[in-house]
Amino acid sequence: MLNGQSNPQLLRKPAWLKVRPPYDNQCRRIKTTLANLQLHTVCQEAACPNMAECFACGTATFLILGNICTRHCLYCNVKHGEPLAVNKMEIHNLVCAAQKMKLEYVVITSVTRDDLPDGGAQVLADCINVLRKEVPTCKIEVLIPDFQGNFTALENLIAAKPDVINHNMEVVEPLFDQLRPQGNYNMSLKLLSQVAASPLIAKSGFMVGFGEKREDILRLIDDLASTRCKRLTIGQYQQPTRKHWPVAKYYHPDEFAQFKEIAYSNGFEHVESDPLVRSSYHAARAGL
Repeated sequence: MLNGQSNPQLLRKPAWLKVRPPYDNQCRRIKTTLANLQLHTVCQEAACPNMAECFACGTATFLILGNICTRHCLYCNVKHGEPLAVNKMEIHNLVCAAQKMKLEYVVITSVTRDDLPDGGAQVLADCINVLRKEVPTCKIEVLIPDFQGNFTALENLIAAKPDVINHNMEVVEPLFDQLRPQGNYNMSLKLLSQVAASPLIAKSGFMVGFGEKREDILRLIDDLASTRCKRLTIGQYQQPTRKHWPVAKYYHPDEFAQFKEIAYSNGFEHVESDPLVRSSYHAARAGL
């Protein structure tokens, strides 16, 4: 049972959410490269609607520390359960992929690894350090979990000096406990504040369509602005499978345009707000 309904009614997907399947030659080439190097991407694991566009442009968001998450968020299509041991070749393979794909902007994220003492922060830092050495012209963004409030782990990651640190809020506060039961809304805001207080660029994002109220969305934008976070992404939630939280509303593109205007008025420097936006969408376009 999800959202208090045993058989929630499925909403018809509007035309603006229909995208072409990722089957072109460039997309297949990138999938082959990633498979040969035993790498995962959040594009594939989370069934991102922009996978065709991003792969066709030769970009991908690398998913490290395996592809099994220790948490079970009700909107996420990434596998959850007991993760495997950390693959010591993962960093080398990631660098090889970045070189083969001739990337100028790399986004690195990870499954949440609550089984590791530092939540995997050191592995992320090692990825940054090796990429800086082997692909010095490449810009680096990391999309991080909350590290269970381990701010020493966060400081170690900040010390590795990625260009951007992103931590997604994902959902509004009234639905946080239901949808992200192993997370903490205020702890995530505190993490973003600590990133924003550093010389690095702080970024966050969330989805709408879970059943939140408009005032919940505006409050989340305000809360993120209060952390001095500079970049924001807002996108439409799409139910990955019938086992996931149902979509309560499909927001019109005009509504996303309004959220974008509100976010800019709250002091954000770069905002991507559109039904198909995900956290790494057009990441390189924001500049540094």
